[in-house]
Amino acid sequence: MSRTSGLPQHELTAQLLRITDELADRFHSVFSRETVAKVVDETYDLLAQNATVTTYLPVLTGRFARQRLTDQSRAEDMTTITVPQVLFICVHNAGRSQIAAALLEHHAFGKVSVRSAGSNPTGAILRTVTDALDEVGISLIEAFPKPLTDEVVRAADVVVTMGCGDTCPVYPGKRYLDWDVADPAGAPLNTVREIRDDIDRRVRDLLAGIKP
Repeated sequence: MSRTSGLPQHELTAQLLRITDELADRFHSVFSRETVAKVVDETYDLLAQNATVTTYLPVLTGRFARQRLTDQSRAEDMTTITVPQVLFICVHNAGRSQIAAALLEHHAFGKVSVRSAGSNPTGAILRTVTDALDEVGISLIEAFPKPLTDEVVRAADVVVTMGCGDTCPVYPGKRYLDWDVADPAGAPLNTVREIRDDIDRRVRDLLAGIKP
């Protein structure tokens, strides 16, 4: 398949093969190399669908493929995970769900595993969102919008939706919450600060009720 990444085709192919090799080694006791290669290829194509800047797609593919394999192994009880996992979902994974995930990770100190995703992800996180979180000492430098995939829902113990309707699949045995939170898209920084603080209160309450 011909792909666009801002890189020559042979270099892109080499990078994806290197990612596959690294992840196959990391998950060698859980997944076959063929399974890892399939996830890497699928992950690249998922991210490429909505990417506005393609130069860093291989790097993001490596990060997201690793997360997906981790979640798949957890969902299928193929690994031992000792902390609960929370998934935040909004439409674009560029605002509310990114804020919530960053704040929960900040407050949880590793006691909770955190994920975020979008039912229709965009190419970049909102600048006002990164600015509002920077103000409270939280960096989103490594965060990026990610599509909602089946394994991330199956791996979650708590699923929090924020304005994404009925696009999230429902699995038994999970706790589902729907937060009525304003959308920061197009809002000035002062308003985004209010949204951040609203989400922060909700995240703290959620964390207090999660059993380790």
